[in-house]
Amino acid sequence: MTDDGFAVDMHVKVLDEAVVKRAKARGLDALVYAPHFTRLPDVRKRAERFSDDELTVVPARELFTGSWQQRRHVLAVGLDDPVPDFLTLEGTMAELDRQDAAVLVPHPEFLTVSLTEDQIRRYEDRIHGVEVYNPKHLPHHNARARELAREVGLPTFTSSYAHLRGTIGEAWVSFDRPLTDESAFADALREGEPRRIFHRNGPLHALRCGLEFCHLGYENTWSKFDRIMLQGTAATHPDHVAYGGRFDDVKVY
Repeated sequence: MTDDGFAVDMHVKVLDEAVVKRAKARGLDALVYAPHFTRLPDVRKRAERFSDDELTVVPARELFTGSWQQRRHVLAVGLDDPVPDFLTLEGTMAELDRQDAAVLVPHPEFLTVSLTEDQIRRYEDRIHGVEVYNPKHLPHHNARARELAREVGLPTFTSSYAHLRGTIGEAWVSFDRPLTDESAFADALREGEPRRIFHRNGPLHALRCGLEFCHLGYENTWSKFDRIMLQGTAATHPDHVAYGGRFDDVKVY
């Protein structure tokens, strides 16, 4: 933690030695690690492996709700139990409420993968933050996200949303106190603790944003989803044995 506060990149998809080195070089104190299609125990285990006295890695889940064609992403921090992907949005939000998780809205109204204004308003009493700057956004997307957050009156955040190692630390949030474990971070989000939002600027930042945007072409292919998720044995499929059929009434696949 520096005079500028406790700096957190609040949503990254990649985590290894190179990511940790880059995060520390960028002056970050924490990362929120939420890879796709990975069960919570595995996310938590990897987060623990790469946490140390200089950098806290907070495990989280970016949940895919609804069908692949109409999926809505929800970022959850402070889960007690694993939650699968591809439940109904209502079923997902009910489960997050049951667990008293901190719930964040990444990239609102972005393409076909995000919560809409109507959905945010419907669940605003269960939502603890709306993302207002994301490197995958184009400028008008960020402007709309800021407008939406103002209209709804929810706390805001930003993140690098790094799917590529070079994007780590391109955007971050600074809190007024150290948040050195998952519980403290989830509490801070639920309580709406004060924070400041930062992102880098300049040609290199624009290049990194462009590379992240281009990465969407692979990230959103049906063939990738079909390979990973349309098998009942996939790690975050609702039919996986780990969930014991608990979500059969709210699954979409």
